[in-house]
Amino acid sequence: MSKKELLLGNFAVARGAYEAGATVATAYPGTPSTEITEYIAQYDEINSEWSTNEKVALEVAIGASIAGSRSIVSMKHVGLNVAADPFMTVTYTGVNGGLVLAVADDPSMHSSQNEQDTRYYGMAGKCPVLEPSDSQECKDYTKMAFEISEKFDTPVILRLTTRISHSQSIVNLNERISDEEIIIKPYDKNPEKYISAPANARKRRVIIEERLGKLQEFANNPQNNLINVEYNDKSIGIITSGAAYQYAKEICPEASFFKLGMVYPLPKEAITEFINNCDKVYVIEELEPIFEKEIKSWGLNVIGKEIFPTIGELSPEIVRKCLKEVGELETGSLVVHNIPDEENGQNELPVRPPVLCPGCHHRGPFYILKKLKLNVSGDIGCYTLGSVPPLSAMDTTICMGASIGMAHGFEMAKGKEFAKKSVAVIGDSTFWHSGITGLIDIVYNKGTSTVIILDNSITAMTGHQENPSTGKTLKGDIAPQIDFVALGKAIGIKRVVEVDAYDLNRLEEVIKTEVNTEEPSLIITKRPCILIKGVKFEYKDLYVNSEKCNGCKLCLRIGCPAISFNNETKKAEIDKSLCVGCGLCVDICKRSAIELKNDKEN
Repeated sequence: MSKKELLLGNFAVARGAYEAGATVATAYPGTPSTEITEYIAQYDEINSEWSTNEKVALEVAIGASIAGSRSIVSMKHVGLNVAADPFMTVTYTGVNGGLVLAVADDPSMHSSQNEQDTRYYGMAGKCPVLEPSDSQECKDYTKMAFEISEKFDTPVILRLTTRISHSQSIVNLNERISDEEIIIKPYDKNPEKYISAPANARKRRVIIEERLGKLQEFANNPQNNLINVEYNDKSIGIITSGAAYQYAKEICPEASFFKLGMVYPLPKEAITEFINNCDKVYVIEELEPIFEKEIKSWGLNVIGKEIFPTIGELSPEIVRKCLKEVGELETGSLVVHNIPDEENGQNELPVRPPVLCPGCHHRGPFYILKKLKLNVSGDIGCYTLGSVPPLSAMDTTICMGASIGMAHGFEMAKGKEFAKKSVAVIGDSTFWHSGITGLIDIVYNKGTSTVIILDNSITAMTGHQENPSTGKTLKGDIAPQIDFVALGKAIGIKRVVEVDAYDLNRLEEVIKTEVNTEEPSLIITKRPCILIKGVKFEYKDLYVNSEKCNGCKLCLRIGCPAISFNNETKKAEIDKSLCVGCGLCVDICKRSAIELKNDKEN
């Protein structure tokens, strides 16, 4: 018997995997996809894990699929870049148990270093792509993806976007299919299929093209619920999918709609019929003009990116503005309730720039790096905020794990003297993700770069997920803790130093020493993330002694949100509601104007 719940799109995907009988789930955490696997972990029936990176996560899921289990792997869009190598080949080999890739795009880059459209990967890999437009479809399409995967012997991408992943809507929940219905297929011992050597791959290449044709026929059939055609006012037709469908439907409820559930391959016959039945057709899609280009290649006339933006996520306001500019909303049937234009400023909110938390482990190391005027090759994580004022201590950030290889590139381009003025900075989880290979490269190629691992004991940026050095698994079970020091020495680094991230004097001394050595060195700064539950923290009740403070603003250079400057008194102030008492400001103040409250009372 079904029941209804209000679910995030990500939670609904997890529920769909559960109801479909999935038994293996893998992922590397990355906003906006993280919650999928966190929610899956609540189901004991599904063997789930945080993998070290997305490539490994997909490889584990592929292995589980070939072994016979329905498997789901989740990641954000840039994670698919990391997993592209196995992805582009598993589309050739095909699957045994159903294999679903839940990939969350991030239009407008709310928490990402680039803006890309996963539908391109579907096209490049000749892999079907489904795109839900609400939480109910997140659940339903996940279940459907497993069925399509097994029916057509292919992995299936479930393309999500930030708004769909993190929006809530009502979902009808059903029971998980019974144990009798969950068929764990026999291990498919089939070397000709699964060994992608050239002789085998050439045969599979032909099969892929045949499969695409069958998938297109499947998508064209309305009974498969992958297209939803709604004829209303036929003077205007709209072809759309995902979140864009919700925006367009809100603005033009009386228009005719062709909503796509499978966004690759496209159902050519059904789309052609829809366009022929409408006077004018708009294609409204988020990010790239993928529908538009293919439809136009068929010789059909549609209007798309001539008026709708390619950059950034859409919204009801943007859709309304674009249609209004071409006079479309002047017709009576398409006039809707008033939504303020963005340029009117009615929806503007105060700007709140991102900032490291009070007591953050990363603040001390970046303060010292800026003080020493070093060239800093950075990486992806909370610590990327070390690049913004007032710390301004990071020069580059490209992708996960790139910092170490780039620091070695600095040395290869500029020599050892430049290396003495440079460091690579990387977080603990990011190091496990893709930093190890870069560090090994430095050792193997006789580099002398200094690498700093900012070990805050958790994968902090995406919401405190476990990683190989935390000692726990996704499900909270005790796990081996991989030791940074032992690893560094095992790969041949002789100079490995651990240092307290709050001990600024010691930290400065260590960094100065290590950058000036002509051999590779590894520094591990240690302090747990201030927000980890259960971490014991020695709180210091700090205050500014106004008699000693001369208003030099030196304490503001660490960028702590708890410290501000009173323009009337010309003195620094500490906000008790934000201060965690880490004591960095005490060490920085040259006039000893920041004191312990208890010291004053004594």
